[in-house]
Amino acid sequence: MAVSVEDFVPALIGKDVDDVVILGGGLAGLFCALKLAPRPVTVISNAPIGQGASSAWAQGGIAAAVSDHDTTEKHCADTIAAGAGICEEKIVQQMTQEAGDRIRDLLSYGVPFDQDLEGRLTVSREAAHSENRVVRVRGDMAGKAIMGAIISAVRNTPSIRILEGYMGESLMGEGRYVTGVLARKRGGLARVALPAKAVVLASGGIGHLYAVTTNPGEANGHGVAMAARAGAVIADAEFVQFHPTALDVGRDPAPLATEALRGEGATLVNASGAAIMKDVHPDGDLAPRDVVARAIHREREAGRGAFLDCTKAIGAEFPERFPTVFAACEAAGIDPMSQPIPVAPAEHYHMGGVLTDANGRTSLDGLWAAGEVASTGAHGANRLASNSLLEAVVFAARIAEDIQGLMPTPRSAYWADMGEETGLPTRRNAEERAAITILRETLSRNVGVERNAEGLQRALGDILAAEAQCQRDSIKNMMVTARIIAASALNRKESRGGHFRSDYPDIDPAQAKRSYITLREVNEIARNAVENVSTSA
Repeated sequence: MAVSVEDFVPALIGKDVDDVVILGGGLAGLFCALKLAPRPVTVISNAPIGQGASSAWAQGGIAAAVSDHDTTEKHCADTIAAGAGICEEKIVQQMTQEAGDRIRDLLSYGVPFDQDLEGRLTVSREAAHSENRVVRVRGDMAGKAIMGAIISAVRNTPSIRILEGYMGESLMGEGRYVTGVLARKRGGLARVALPAKAVVLASGGIGHLYAVTTNPGEANGHGVAMAARAGAVIADAEFVQFHPTALDVGRDPAPLATEALRGEGATLVNASGAAIMKDVHPDGDLAPRDVVARAIHREREAGRGAFLDCTKAIGAEFPERFPTVFAACEAAGIDPMSQPIPVAPAEHYHMGGVLTDANGRTSLDGLWAAGEVASTGAHGANRLASNSLLEAVVFAARIAEDIQGLMPTPRSAYWADMGEETGLPTRRNAEERAAITILRETLSRNVGVERNAEGLQRALGDILAAEAQCQRDSIKNMMVTARIIAASALNRKESRGGHFRSDYPDIDPAQAKRSYITLREVNEIARNAVENVSTSA
């Protein structure tokens, strides 16, 4: 349940109640704050805004039907097809129809999308798209450029207050109504209570619950856990997308080799040079991500290795056309102009999250969610490439409009000094560091690209054991979200989209529906799993 003020005193409590508190300094949170202006908004960010956001790392771009040859209907159809039977069709229709308006918003904030000599947006194609519709910036720099422009706009908007270096730990509440956020300054003990009339979760994904991920360290599932502990319904948590082509160079997080490389003709091969995807899927190297990720996973498991060969399709143009990937390869001692790039699947995106409606409202009053922490139903079981940034801006704008309608008269933009923090700095103790390592290895091994009942039950037991070693709420939140994912994966006895069960390898038409779960149900599933493991041992 959400905590009340009495549960965490002493804490620093602001004298004013904010109109809106947004947890998360990525694209969804900042775009929502801009759309709420001039209403006063406080944004809580784990790291300096932009630095800890997965949005800034996005390479491909934003999908939008903005060319003369494309339509929103085609974009909608491609999204639904990729979603493997469980997309919310009306949500997808709304998202794709509003894509053009959100692109225009981003242009107005100064995002330098690639354009031709006549000023028309340049678009490219990525996997499972039937048309060229990905709006990019210098090939693979869309995320960085978008976030740079948005951050500049936010810094110049006086109604937005940024609290950088604060970690959200719990939601404050009274019954079903969320009344604020309890946060802690990173590295400190003192906690800050931020009461609010509306709270927006935009805290990002779950990448660092896995040992191999393309996400920054701040993507650790806190928002899902905070909402679940407060009683919110979580949807589709079993659906985790693994990007098939992370650079396999021993870095954490793993650098990403954007899908746009394959869109430009790069091919996946094994160590002997044989094409990996030739007989796997009709779309070959541009098959849906889950299909490609499993093919690479199996090739690696068989000891044949996996590589992305860009030498012919891109060759000497690599540094100019894909500077981010080229720099990552160069840092690892690889020349992608003349050498195939070693790749491996890595956790990339979570289709599940806090259940929301078309306006971003969760199952708790006073709480909205946007971006990767939310589950709108737009992605279904498998996100279509470059729809993530689109979903973030579309639903951030919808949330802002919804909140403006509920609170027509904003207060003045004034905040009292929060005062000085007390307490000594805190560090992860040895037990918590070991617990995090166990968690990440367990999810990669047992809740990864391929799963089965035995591994999922073992994962739930290992997570519970690791959680018992944790003291701080921030670490416990990671464990809670991990349990939600594993329990949801155990519940779905079929394979669909980003969820593949080797013991149930086929799609079951009877299960073509979204999944919903609460923390109480997760705890019961985990207890039963531990008992089953103990009995069979």
